[in-house]
Amino acid sequence: MFLPTTDAELKKLGWDKPDIILVTGDAYIDSPYIGVSVIGHVLSEAGFRVGIIAQPDRQSKTDICRLGEPKLFWGITGGCMDSMVANYTATKKKRLRDDLTAGGKNNRRPDRASVVYANLIRRYFKETKPLILGGVEASLRRVAHYDYWSESIRRSILFDARADILVYGMAEKAILEIARKLQNGGNIKDIKGICYICNPIKSGH
Repeated sequence: MFLPTTDAELKKLGWDKPDIILVTGDAYIDSPYIGVSVIGHVLSEAGFRVGIIAQPDRQSKTDICRLGEPKLFWGITGGCMDSMVANYTATKKKRLRDDLTAGGKNNRRPDRASVVYANLIRRYFKETKPLILGGVEASLRRVAHYDYWSESIRRSILFDARADILVYGMAEKAILEIARKLQNGGNIKDIKGICYICNPIKSGH
């Protein structure tokens, strides 16, 4: 079964709103080779109602709001590739093609897509459900890192995205734990394979 992507598809399923909304920098391709589809089906088969928003228009409130607000959390990924690698060659020239965008034209995936999508959600859903980053872009940028594109050291993507949790690596097990604990009011910060921002421990000296 394809995961719903529009309000009309939600209504056809008899859902008032999804439990989880996944936002991705790729076109929605329902395939075991596409990470966000795998995560969506893992959650769906566990009983959660999952919707997908693929390549939302950054200039449109309607697009990111088309499924409403999820009951549990937003899952955000730049897609199967780091968006900067998808958008630029090694010599920093703009790529004209994107095989994971409908029509193959590179005109839908923003630079630093995970950050852009997270901030887009925050713009229209002020006090919203947790934002959870995943995928290769988040995994590789989860700690301070050298950024080839700006030739600088950038801080963890968690800060720029203002996200609550980052899930890294193969996330099927961790994302299921997160969903179940959020559903039952549990503590999600003791799950293996995640990162989050915490206040530094103050010394008593």
